[in-house]
Amino acid sequence: MSDATTSLIILAVTVVLFVWNRLPVGVVAIGSAIALYLCGLISVDSMTSGLGATVIVFIAALFVVSEALEASGITGWIGRSVGRLAGTGRARAVLAIMTLAAVLSALITVNGAAAALVPVTVAIARHAGLVPSRVLIPLAYACSAGALLTLSGSPVNVIVNDAAVEQTGSGFGYFSFALVGLPLVLVTAGVSILFGDRLLPHRESTTLPRDFSNYLGTVVDHYGLDRRIYRLHVGPGSAAVAATPAGLMTAPGDPPAGESGVVLVATERPGARIVDDDTPLDVGDVLVISGAGETVEQLARDHGLTLEDVAGRRSRQGSLIGRDVGICELVVPPRSDWVGTSAFPGMIREDGLLVLSIRRRNRDVGPRAITLEEGDMVLVHGSWGAIDALADDQRVLVVDSSEQVRRQTGRLGRTAPRAGVVLVAMIVLLATGVVPPVVAGLLAALAMVLSGVINSEQAYRAVSWPTLVLIAALIPMSTAISTSGGAEMIARPIVDLVSGHSPYVLLIALFLLTTVVGQFISNAATVLIVIPIAMAAAADVGVDARPVLMLVCVAGAASLLTPIATPANMIVMNPGGYRFGDYWRLGLLTTACWLVIAVALIPVFWPLNG
Repeated sequence: MSDATTSLIILAVTVVLFVWNRLPVGVVAIGSAIALYLCGLISVDSMTSGLGATVIVFIAALFVVSEALEASGITGWIGRSVGRLAGTGRARAVLAIMTLAAVLSALITVNGAAAALVPVTVAIARHAGLVPSRVLIPLAYACSAGALLTLSGSPVNVIVNDAAVEQTGSGFGYFSFALVGLPLVLVTAGVSILFGDRLLPHRESTTLPRDFSNYLGTVVDHYGLDRRIYRLHVGPGSAAVAATPAGLMTAPGDPPAGESGVVLVATERPGARIVDDDTPLDVGDVLVISGAGETVEQLARDHGLTLEDVAGRRSRQGSLIGRDVGICELVVPPRSDWVGTSAFPGMIREDGLLVLSIRRRNRDVGPRAITLEEGDMVLVHGSWGAIDALADDQRVLVVDSSEQVRRQTGRLGRTAPRAGVVLVAMIVLLATGVVPPVVAGLLAALAMVLSGVINSEQAYRAVSWPTLVLIAALIPMSTAISTSGGAEMIARPIVDLVSGHSPYVLLIALFLLTTVVGQFISNAATVLIVIPIAMAAAADVGVDARPVLMLVCVAGAASLLTPIATPANMIVMNPGGYRFGDYWRLGLLTTACWLVIAVALIPVFWPLNG
């Protein structure tokens, strides 16, 4: 059995295992690389070459850049802005996502756009009430189409341009690709809007973060934060000095506390100490009071107290969550040091966090001081730094990730300008080609860490290692099929079959050949394999090289039928909860439209006879 046949058999088995979907895709990919080595089709160096491939390093760097954009609040801001424009309608949401993906793909390549826009797409989908699995494949398809808007949109474009220079003496212009690329973007969006709802699966991914877009409203309702609590500060000139809290609340002429609607929750002394109601007040003490605003304000004026309205809870858009402050739900676990300590709404803890509300057995304990028990839920408010520190506090359990809450509900962070500058610089480097794409990506990732947008630990966590392993393990397959002659075994008979026929038959055949091969090996490798065959066939039929090369470029980008066709398809696989067979339904219809547009428009802009 020839090496070419062996490589195609291993490819077929790999595809069957992917479709079978009983084994993790990473295991199948690694197994295929080992099988190629054991059959003598690749060396050990080739088997592991994918781990050091520039595309792997580039995608890893883009994951870090994407994490930095999300951490700085830029991703959330874009998601909210585009979400508002898109509204809650499915068609508008899909159109907004795909337009954004196409534009960004033209600027920072397919893989970069896909990695950066997955969190944005999820946010927009949730705002529109859509399951992310209905929009993430259209995102990947829009990235592939958008790459055909500029010369720098994809390595395939550069390969085709170099081939055009070699064959004809002149290449394509930077925006020449958009002559066919723009119609492809439009038809891709149209197909996804019209047929995506029927052809895409409805699945929930287990890898997506929780949706906190309405977190504040949910918390306000759950904890009943409509109750007003005030902190009255005893100053040096206050008439309350030396008076007791109990006496202050029952001053001569005042109605009893219960009748006035004003309740003394607790009296707090510096150092988060609670004193009883009969202890004389001193400068620095704080009376925590629940009651009607006018009555409390009158009490403060009568006794010379400084009034503080706790956390501005009069509206859901108040100061509870912002750039610098936020809220966090805590649960007191068994054997915690918090068990047996006193707490009350309005209390300032030693870490500076303000207790907003306490619930026990799913009921609000009300405006009073209690002794904490295991299982109690405490809602606190304060700086994000203090809230983040709770994640490492063994005395409490944090209900929701403060990092995810901040990113989805907060405004643009203080690091947003720095992250924006780094992003623009990376786009400029990628568009101008001053440095290779992988260098531009690494410089951007490094700048995000050095400028303090994210720390090194966040950068490591940002990389989707399963995605990188999958891509790296499949690179040897592309190498084996190319070097063994497997691709040419498929290609040569097809080209021979159409040789001597109409130029349009040749264009159709080359499109189908490139598209089929490109579903299983990288589109760059596919184009490198097909170009010499296409040039030979074009010479036989008497067709100019430029339209043939442009058609091969479009067909190389039409890697839409399988998740392994492009890294962009794989990037959206886990977030969308997709399986191997989820891509071909919408992908086949989209590819057919691409074929029609390519064959119809390319000869108009690049005549077949030169």
